Amino acid sequence: MAGKLRLLFTDNFARNLDAIESFLSEEGRAAFQRLLDRLFDEICPQVARFPKSGRFFLEHQVGSTEAHALVERLQERLRTGDELREFVVDAFLVLYLVRGSRVYFLSIKHHRQLSYDLLRFWS
Repeated sequence: MAGKLRLLFTDNFARNLDAIESFLSEEGRAAFQRLLDRLFDEICPQVARFPKSGRFFLEHQVGSTEAHALVERLQERLRTGDELREFVVDAFLVLYLVRGSRVYFLSIKHHRQLSYDLLRFWS
């Protein structure tokens, strides 16, 4: 990918970080700080350098009719050339979108939290 990529964090991503901090509670303060350190010291530079290092999000097998409908709605919102990818960081899943010279960090969840809420991002 030619040129320098610009990393952008959505409001949803920031809300997810707040939710993770609450989810981990006081006992998880050190774990939350480790997450932030890894995110900004390791993951962001890696994604900026290798934006396609995450796996394709839409390659997951879906079994239910509802999931198929949601995937179709999501695909309708993607532009030609967009790549929706996910990256595993310790116990966390990071969802990001590569769009041209920009990388949008869409969502982050602890693996024990509920799934991604993409409807809020795309509305």
